[in-house]
Amino acid sequence: MSEPNHKAKDDFLYPRSTYRGNFTPENLVFNANLQEFAQKIGYICALETSGKVPPDAAYEEIKKLWKELKVSKRELGIQSTPPPDSNQSE
Repeated sequence: MSEPNHKAKDDFLYPRSTYRGNFTPENLVFNANLQEFAQKIGYICALETSGKVPPDAAYEEIKKLWKELKVSKRELGIQSTPPPDSNQSE
């Protein structure tokens, strides 16, 4: 029996979309963190829906992941609202 293709398995289990926003290294890192957050939330929801994880434990894990994402955003210096575009006329 042949060894499974690990890249294909990782691509299936941990899909990544390309970043199409305003490119900065910080935005790119935050996008990767956001995609990882979304993937983990999906797993937690599936485990809770199937009865493998109690709702309270799922809630606490999601809350913990949310706090980690907020810390990541703060440490990367990502602004909540984009700065006004200097090319816009009033």
